Amino acid sequence: MIPAPYLLYLGHSADFVGIKTSRGLATFRPEDCVGEFRHDDCPLTVGMPRMTIEEGAAAGARTLVLGIANSGGTLGRDLVDDAVAALQAGMNVAAGLHQRLRDEPRLAALAKEKGLQLFDVRDPPANLVVGNGYARAGHRLLTVGTDCSVGKMYTTLALTKALRARGVTADFRATGQTGILIAGAGVPVDAVIADFISGAIEQLAPARHDGGWDLIEGQGSLYHPSFAGVSTGLLHGAQPEAIVLCHDPARASMRGIPGRALPSLAECLEMNLLVARLTSPDVRAVGVCLNTSTLDAQAARALCARTEDELGLPCTDPMVFGVEAILDELLCLETSAHDTIASH
Repeated sequence: MIPAPYLLYLGHSADFVGIKTSRGLATFRPEDCVGEFRHDDCPLTVGMPRMTIEEGAAAGARTLVLGIANSGGTLGRDLVDDAVAALQAGMNVAAGLHQRLRDEPRLAALAKEKGLQLFDVRDPPANLVVGNGYARAGHRLLTVGTDCSVGKMYTTLALTKALRARGVTADFRATGQTGILIAGAGVPVDAVIADFISGAIEQLAPARHDGGWDLIEGQGSLYHPSFAGVSTGLLHGAQPEAIVLCHDPARASMRGIPGRALPSLAECLEMNLLVARLTSPDVRAVGVCLNTSTLDAQAARALCARTEDELGLPCTDPMVFGVEAILDELLCLETSAHDTIASH
């Protein structure tokens, strides 16, 4: 486990989506965060007290979390310099980037000298096996998206919390660096060798016989040229009984690929169902979740209502309106499946 409390790093970032790891921790584990560190040219905040590295250490922070994501997941000079400052102040450093902290000589040497730790969250577990696609017991839901960074993790966490509130056993299965930091465990699927992606998810959410649900965090999009391979492996390994489609209606083009349009919701939904049927022939869509943070409440409700009419599925913003309608659809699906089995 990464020692808490955390000082959340925003650095020089001007990309709201790019600070999703720091933002996710501030939203879902605020009790474990003492503040945020950002340079003067950073216009963003996650709503935590702004602190210098030294102030964060004095406030009790034990780990600086480099909670930003950039294209390729690289450690820039600024990140390394700030991580050095954190180590000198007595803090551990954690990051979810593809470039490993331990491979940066300055950080590795200083951490050893100070008796501190470097946590590379994007390390996949050892001894992964290839997937087989054989049917396995248990209820599983996977979130999918029209693009990356459209709310799949937020939706999955909201569904998990809401199921538990109804007395249903439910477990959040993290597949990305932010989810892993929130949950304390998981598989960073985009760092897994391609042949082992589906097998890694089979291991992350194995057969279960307690009637509970595994809520699996989705990654990427089948329509994103950079990340569709990860999304495909997730669909096959998750073997989902149900999927929920996530979308940001304010997104003008695919993240990182200006000018490339997002698919329609109906097209994306059908493609995900088609791919999922390889290992889960009876998979069904149970809802749509929108990120309506750029809309006022009236416009957001109207968009959700129109989407419901167009797709015939419950639609909501999980962070604003909750997920109860989707849970009704999901648990109705479970009841129908039990009734079908009983009739045979």
